[in-house]
Amino acid sequence: MKIKKIKIKNFRSYKDEVEIEFDDLTAFVGKNDIGKSTVLEALDIFFNDGKGVVKLDKDDINKQAVAENDNEIVISVCFEELPRTIVIDSTNETTLQSEYLLNSNNQLEIIKKYPNAGKEKVFVRANHPTNDNCKDLLQKKNTDYQKTIKENSITCTNQTINAVMRTAIWTHFNSDLQLSEMEIDVTKGDTKSIWDKLQNYLPLYSLFQSDRKNSDGDSEVQDPLKEAVKQILNDRILKQKFAEIALEVENKLREVSARTLEKVREMNPEIANSLNPIIPPVESLKWTDVFKSVSITGDDDIPINKRGSGVKRLILLNFFRAEAERRKVEENIPSIIYAIEEPETSQHTDHQKKLISAFLELATTPNTQVIITTHSATLVKALKFEHLRLVTNANNTKNIEAILPNQLPYPSLNEVNFLAFSEVTEEYHNELYGYIELEGELNNFRNSKPTITYNKQTRDGTLRVEQIILTDYIRHQIHHPENTNNTKYTFDNLNDSIIMMRTFIQTIAP
Repeated sequence: MKIKKIKIKNFRSYKDEVEIEFDDLTAFVGKNDIGKSTVLEALDIFFNDGKGVVKLDKDDINKQAVAENDNEIVISVCFEELPRTIVIDSTNETTLQSEYLLNSNNQLEIIKKYPNAGKEKVFVRANHPTNDNCKDLLQKKNTDYQKTIKENSITCTNQTINAVMRTAIWTHFNSDLQLSEMEIDVTKGDTKSIWDKLQNYLPLYSLFQSDRKNSDGDSEVQDPLKEAVKQILNDRILKQKFAEIALEVENKLREVSARTLEKVREMNPEIANSLNPIIPPVESLKWTDVFKSVSITGDDDIPINKRGSGVKRLILLNFFRAEAERRKVEENIPSIIYAIEEPETSQHTDHQKKLISAFLELATTPNTQVIITTHSATLVKALKFEHLRLVTNANNTKNIEAILPNQLPYPSLNEVNFLAFSEVTEEYHNELYGYIELEGELNNFRNSKPTITYNKQTRDGTLRVEQIILTDYIRHQIHHPENTNNTKYTFDNLNDSIIMMRTFIQTIAP
C-alpha cells in the first residue's frame, strides 16, 4: 500500500484540517519552522504508535484548539495500491471493496484520533451500507448472519464463513444498500479484529530526523556497525542460538569443575566441599563484547567518530536506509516509506546531487515511497513539479499545496520563496538572468528598456561610462563588488528587475 493523501487536524501548528497529496517521492519546502517536519512526525505517530522516533504528548495539541476546548488530535491517511485480497476474520480471504471498507474514492482511509493526546481510537472511513437490513454487518457474529439469511430467504453457498455470508446479504439488498460515507470504529468489540488484521498490510514507516544526534557520543556515530551488532544480536533466532551455545558451554564447564573438585576431594575433602563453580546466567552474558572491534574506517584507518560531520551524516543516513530495508524483509512488511528531514544537511553539493538521484531511483522501486523536507535549491532543482509541496502560513492558516510550473521551466526554490514569501534575493536574480542568457534572449530582453549610467572599471583601473538597463546594472554590482564607483542598487530596484525578467520569461518559456 502507498500513501495517497493525509489529513492533519489540531496537531501542533495545524489547527484546521489540512489535506496533503503524496507522490512516490514527495518533497516539502517552505520557510524554517513553517511545519514541514510536523507532517513527517505526524506520520511517525500514525504508523509507529509512539514506538518510533516521536512520542505524542499534550504539548502536541494545537494551543488555539485547546483554548476552544477541542483537545483531540486527528491524523488520517488514505491509501492506494491496495492488496488484492485480505483476511479480516479467521483465515478466509475477502477484499476491501467487497467488505465496503473503501471511501468514495476507492481508497482505504484510516483515521486515528487521539483525545487529549492519549490512547488512539481508530476508524475506517468507508462508503458503507446503511440499510437497516444489512448495516453494521462487520460488527455482527456468525449466528447473526445466519439469522438474517434465514429470515430473508437469502441464497448463500456457505453459512460457516462470515465473509461469504456478508457478501450474500449485501448482494441480496444490492438495489437498496443506501451507501453513505461513515466512520467505522475498528477498535472495539468484534470489529477490533478488522484493525488487527489491517495492520499487517500497512507500510513500514521509517523517519530520519534532521536534528538527530550527530556527536561523538552517539552510538551510531561512533560506528554504525557497533550499533548494528546490538540490533543483530537482539534477533530472536540468534538469541535462541546463543542461549543454546551458552548452555552447552555451561554444561562443559560444570563437567570440568566437577572433575577438578573430585581430584581436590581426593587430597582434601574439606576444601573440596567448600568450593562451588560460579557460572553467570545466559542473560548476563555480554555478547556485544565479542564483536567490540567491528568498525568502519577509511583507507587511512581514521574511525567514523573522527571524520567530518558530512561524512558521519552520510554514513548515518545510509545506515538508516539499510536498517529500514532489513526490517522490511525480516518482518515481512509489504511496503516501506522512507521519511528523511533535510538530507542535504552537512553535505557538499555533489553529495546532495547523488543523494537526490538515489532517492529518485529509490522511489521507482515497487512498494516504496520517499518523503523529504528540504531547504536545498540543489535538491529542488533536480525534482519535478509534481514532487513538490509548498508549506505556507497565511493569516494563521496553514496551507500545503502542489507547486505548478511558473516562470522557470524547472523547479526553483528561489522562485518558490519569491511566490510564497515575496523573498527577493540576489540568488534568484542571478538564476533568472542566467536562464535568459542560456536561452540566448538577453538582447531581446534589453530591447526598448530604459538605461541608466554605469561606471565600469577597466583592467587598468580607469573608468568607462556605459548606459545599461537596470538588470545589467544590478548584475554587474553583484558580480563585481570591488567596483565601488556606482550607487548601490536598492531592494526596490532588485524587486523591479526580478519582475521584469519574470514577465519576459513568460513570453519565451516553452
